[in-house]
Amino acid sequence: MEGLWVHGVLLLCLLLSCPVGSQTRPGPDQQWWTDPEEALSQHQAARTTQEQKVDSSPEGLPSQPHCVRCCPQPGQRFYPKYQPLPQINVTILKGEKGDRGERGIQGKFGKTGVAGSRGHTGPKGQKGSMGAPGERCKSHYAAFSVGRKKPLHSNDYYQTLIFDTEFVNLYNHFNMFTGKFYCYVPGVYYFSLNVHTWNQKETYLHIMHNGAEVVILYAQVSDRSIMQSQSVMLELQEQDEVWVRLYKGERENAVFSDEYDSYITFSGHLIKYSGDP
Repeated sequence: MEGLWVHGVLLLCLLLSCPVGSQTRPGPDQQWWTDPEEALSQHQAARTTQEQKVDSSPEGLPSQPHCVRCCPQPGQRFYPKYQPLPQINVTILKGEKGDRGERGIQGKFGKTGVAGSRGHTGPKGQKGSMGAPGERCKSHYAAFSVGRKKPLHSNDYYQTLIFDTEFVNLYNHFNMFTGKFYCYVPGVYYFSLNVHTWNQKETYLHIMHNGAEVVILYAQVSDRSIMQSQSVMLELQEQDEVWVRLYKGERENAVFSDEYDSYITFSGHLIKYSGDP
């Protein structure tokens, strides 16, 4: 009963001395909340003080109430004391490695950079293997040498000199039936003509190239027969023709020979092939 009476006196004291309208708002530096443990300790201290005053007061007289602000003021909010959360190491929570995803679309090409400086010369490589043997170098040849053992009197103005003896006829480029050399290997050729004149008769011949007179071999009428010669170099193309032609002038034209010896010869050979450098 005594404890209930003390609580009633404290409640009445709070209502009389601390009206709601006269309560002032705390300043900016004051706290708007009160720790529950601190409030409980203040309340217990105030209760002990109040009990001492009650015991020391004259018997039969109630003690004067005294207001102690041990409880939170009206309008104040109670905030629990901040407790920091424990920190968690994220690395220990790392899961297993996932599957590799699909390859993405290729991006745009960047701008071409500046060319770098030339690098150092590398070491010399090993010697390679021997290659396959090449084709044999092809050589080009053409040569002929023919003669005549029968004398000839020219009865026409133009008459081809036909030969009856074949000394050399490489690849048969000289035709013994027509008396002409046909060029199958183009290049530079050397030709020579040798004849024996006839006494009291004129000797008049030409070396012909495709129907054109190139050089002449001529000997006037004489009591003595002599050997006459002529030579020339010609640049021939393929299918060109070279031969000897007799020409009849005002006098009789003739060349001498007999069946035992060859007094008339015509020769030619290739000096340089046109395809050589």
